[in-house]
Amino acid sequence: MFRRFCPLIIATMLVSSALAQNASIIGTIVLSDSTTALSGISVYIDNSGLGDATNGSGHYTIQNVPPGKHTLVVSGIGYITIRKEIMAPEDDILNADFVMEESISALAGITVMAKGNAGLRDIPGSVHYISPKEIEKFSYTDINRTLRAVPGINLQEEDGFGLRPNIGLRGTGVERTSKITVMEDGVLMAPAPYAAPAAYYFPTVGRMQGVEILKGSSQIKYGPYTTGGAINFISTQIPDAFAGKISLFGGSFGGRNLHATVGNAHKNIAYMAETFQYGSNGFKQLDGGGETGFDKQDYLAKFRINTNPDANTYQSLTFKAGRTTETSNETYLGLSQEDFNESPKRRYAGSQVDQMNTEQSQYSLIHQIELAEDFSISTTAYRTNFKRNWYKVDKVKDSSGANTDIATILDHPAEYNEAYNILKGATSTNADALEVKANNRSYFAQGIQTVLNFGFDTEKARHNLDLGLRIHRDQIDRFQWVDTYAMDAGVMKLSDPGTPGTESNRIETADAFATYLQYTIRFSAFTITPGLRYENISLTRMDYGKSDPDRTGSALSERSNHIDAVIPGIGVDYRFNKNFSSFVGIHKGFAPPGSLENTEPEESTNYEIGVRYAKNALIGQAVIFFNDYSNLLGTDLSAAGGGGSGDLFNGGRAQAKGIEFQLGYNLLSTQIQSAFSLPVSVVYTYSDAIFLNDFDSDFEGWGVVHAGDHFPYLAKNQLAVLIGLEHRLFSINLSGRYSSAMRTSPGQGDIPVNEGTDEYFVIDASATYMLDPNISLFANATNVTDQVYNVARRPSGLRPGMPAAFNFGIKAVF
Repeated sequence: MFRRFCPLIIATMLVSSALAQNASIIGTIVLSDSTTALSGISVYIDNSGLGDATNGSGHYTIQNVPPGKHTLVVSGIGYITIRKEIMAPEDDILNADFVMEESISALAGITVMAKGNAGLRDIPGSVHYISPKEIEKFSYTDINRTLRAVPGINLQEEDGFGLRPNIGLRGTGVERTSKITVMEDGVLMAPAPYAAPAAYYFPTVGRMQGVEILKGSSQIKYGPYTTGGAINFISTQIPDAFAGKISLFGGSFGGRNLHATVGNAHKNIAYMAETFQYGSNGFKQLDGGGETGFDKQDYLAKFRINTNPDANTYQSLTFKAGRTTETSNETYLGLSQEDFNESPKRRYAGSQVDQMNTEQSQYSLIHQIELAEDFSISTTAYRTNFKRNWYKVDKVKDSSGANTDIATILDHPAEYNEAYNILKGATSTNADALEVKANNRSYFAQGIQTVLNFGFDTEKARHNLDLGLRIHRDQIDRFQWVDTYAMDAGVMKLSDPGTPGTESNRIETADAFATYLQYTIRFSAFTITPGLRYENISLTRMDYGKSDPDRTGSALSERSNHIDAVIPGIGVDYRFNKNFSSFVGIHKGFAPPGSLENTEPEESTNYEIGVRYAKNALIGQAVIFFNDYSNLLGTDLSAAGGGGSGDLFNGGRAQAKGIEFQLGYNLLSTQIQSAFSLPVSVVYTYSDAIFLNDFDSDFEGWGVVHAGDHFPYLAKNQLAVLIGLEHRLFSINLSGRYSSAMRTSPGQGDIPVNEGTDEYFVIDASATYMLDPNISLFANATNVTDQVYNVARRPSGLRPGMPAAFNFGIKAVF
């Protein structure tokens, strides 16, 4: 009997002895410059199957590590990878704690906060950062959904996919995101930021590594629009070693999404290449059948040369080039109230030839030099080109010869019954019943900007000086025409092709010089940041008229406008302890006018006061803001229900006020040994904005305005709740957003039924399962309850929000 069991006993003793000699590695991982614990960070022994992911308290445990020398790797999405040589002891515990830096921390001069989340507390004002991890949770391609977890942002959806965003901050108008400063890597990204800022091009959020949002006095450096704030998109950065990733999804309505990046860094050169391609067959149903979807392709490449990292004077030169194309079968034509109630996803036959074609390219050359530890200069030369032609139905002519715009028809379908039926496909009497306008435009923006940063210490204070200069030119060239069609039993037939240049035929150019000086002093518990910005802008317009498509100048009319403005601001932060601080700020809000003579710039005095708290798994911020406009500007855009001239006009005095609140907490943070994290975030925004004087606006979207009227397209109450369950092998996330109804025209009291959008509460969900450390399965669903709601009554008619949809796919990193 003993002989039979002896080998088994010996083997068991040997295995037990071997296991007893193995080590355990434990530790905690926190964010740099803070006490914030990082969850979901991968910690593993290189070239082995041993590893763990940090829990909600930032703790990890790796067991059964053979004694001896190993390489411990610490990595996470959006953070600089750490590799450390360790010596695992025999039958003992090794403690290895790490402090991680976000990968944007090396981007001096092109990021706003420089250190991502870790840099938030360094700015005396309301700021927010959407990290790579947050972006990856849902992998949205719609910027509206990405931004809904940020307080103080006002949104108006349009097409359900986020192709043409309408974003405002703190009560600014949302029309085509024309009232905020939009940047990518610190470079202005609107097609013509000064001359025509309407964002018919918007950076593709799906390829971004992070997003920064600044409001209040903290964004005085990032003009020209300082009334509401600035949004800076951080593109995918060059990795510090060979790395890449690929994501491939498919889903509802023929949805498809491909995102791929690859890059490497050597001692003196580095590079990366990226593509992001997505599309859909569309969720709207065109009468008689037809395409209602889109395809968008985005390509980006970067190449860097640099001195040795340990050089006395470190320098780098980075070239960035990108190209984006889009073909979308989108339209301005919405639905009448009755048709929306019956079939909200319907599209009328009158929009069957509508299509948007765009092409954008961007180039930049960035030179960075570190003259000393606290003295650096970053200089960027940039050029963006954008051209687009939105070919879309604009007006309908009935048998009497009356020509009526589509917005008016859908607002009063009974009054314009014949034109309304033609839009729905009824055979027209006349051959030129449908006017389809080719909104053909080309843009460019170019310039050079320099940012100098200098810091020094005195006996009791830390000082920092930021000096910025920018020389800029941009231009929009409208060269448009109108084709006419007959409607024949639901089919549009071209009857008279127009001549290019016989509709809008003009060029607007802006030349701008901007500079700012911002000084920061930190002493005791105070951080004080006064700043001064200067804008000098010349705007000109050359209108060749509709009768001179060859631009001979025979009917040329010209106009110009010149503005120079001094824009001061100051922010003060008081830190009660390392976790809790308060701040107050005041600054001048400014937005440049157009070329129309005697149009004054938008000006306001903006105030904010807030508190901020961050400790381990608990973060929070609450802010009260008040913007007092001495002159509010309106923009005549077709997208906003106007005539489409693009002119800006004076709207007089106005006020905007509100409350912003954000709270995040990991419910399992106190469970040190828990393998799970349960993060919860609550975001609330209250906004109210009113006109303070009576006027009869030339802008159809406003019409007759009375003192006390509330702004249109501004939700008073917005609430977002996000909750997740995270484990090293899987994660599940839920996101719910509530928005109260919005007015679609200025007014007071209860919102009339025919002058409002719907309130709604929409729930999204996502899930990730790790097949191994480098490959994961991913799924997301938007509007899981398939709620039907009206998001806008413009450009023309009612428009539905995105219905229930899902995507499923795979993500891989290498």
